Amino acid sequence: MATVPSHIKNARVMIVDDNLANVVLLQRLLQAEGYTCVEGITDSREVKALFEANPYDLVLLDIRMPNLDGYQVMEQLREISDSDYLPVMMLTAQTDHETKLKALDAGAMDFLHKPFDRVEALTRIRNMIEARLLHNQVRDQNARLEERVRERTCELEETRMEVVHRLAVAAEYKDNETGMHVVRMSKVARQLGLAVGMSEADAELLLKAAPMHDIGKIGIADNILLKPGKLTPEERAVMQEHARIGAEILGEHEWPLMQMARQVALTHHEKWDGSGYPLGLKGEDIPLVGRITAIADVFDALTSDRPYKEGWPIADAVNFIKEQSGSHFDPKLVAKFLECLGEITHIRETHCDTFETEE
Repeated sequence: MATVPSHIKNARVMIVDDNLANVVLLQRLLQAEGYTCVEGITDSREVKALFEANPYDLVLLDIRMPNLDGYQVMEQLREISDSDYLPVMMLTAQTDHETKLKALDAGAMDFLHKPFDRVEALTRIRNMIEARLLHNQVRDQNARLEERVRERTCELEETRMEVVHRLAVAAEYKDNETGMHVVRMSKVARQLGLAVGMSEADAELLLKAAPMHDIGKIGIADNILLKPGKLTPEERAVMQEHARIGAEILGEHEWPLMQMARQVALTHHEKWDGSGYPLGLKGEDIPLVGRITAIADVFDALTSDRPYKEGWPIADAVNFIKEQSGSHFDPKLVAKFLECLGEITHIRETHCDTFETEE
């Protein structure tokens, strides 16, 4: 016979047979061939605990045994095995077709007939251990590949989110808003989304999409965007174009986050009664994420201090939201907003604006 490679000789082998003579025979046969980790037991009830402690590369398992027969032992091994490859070779003096089919159906990979032929036994055992080790190698390689895919997916997601963040920052630089405004309004939007029955995943998506609601302001000229006084009708029409510009910047994309961000940018100035812009949508024709962002954005804008204005008291801003229910805002969302007012107030308190003052 060919020399047995060391990685096969070091495989862990368990022999299970209620006949001690059979156990000793196979142990001596394998040890003489150079196998180093061969364990034999005569009580089939011990197999499960031993296999759980340190899975074997091969179990040589007798079929007919007291307490638990070979089929029952295989059933236990299937329950605790971490793969679909059960490393079991059945030991049997029976050669009938029915016994073989039943053993194969139970999970056995091969048979060794009693009385044992030395060359056949060593060859079958070697081949099965080699198959088992190759199976483990492929399994481990697949696990490493899957882990690498997860790592790269996370890296890609982080890169995408960094781009999203930079887009939101770019819009802030063009406007008089602060970074805390988009943090607060996006968290409020998420809270409202959950309150109206959004899934955790969709609410989290809204949290990430809402900061891009005003990205279109990048395309508005500074003399209009930063004008301190009241805008003329012509200037206001130009300003309102930021919703369309934002949708164009975000574009048509298969990424769900960008799809939602585009909806938010395009529709967060639409009004429940149809008097909003840029599309004049009415009622539930306005996407839910646009209706939610509208309340979150207006409430935070009203209550926020800016270098050029003081924020409204929360009570006054809440009254304004209630007054605009059914005209500017979705009445059902207003009701949920009022139910969530405690959580929304907490968001404001934990994400405050800071302004630098000149010495």
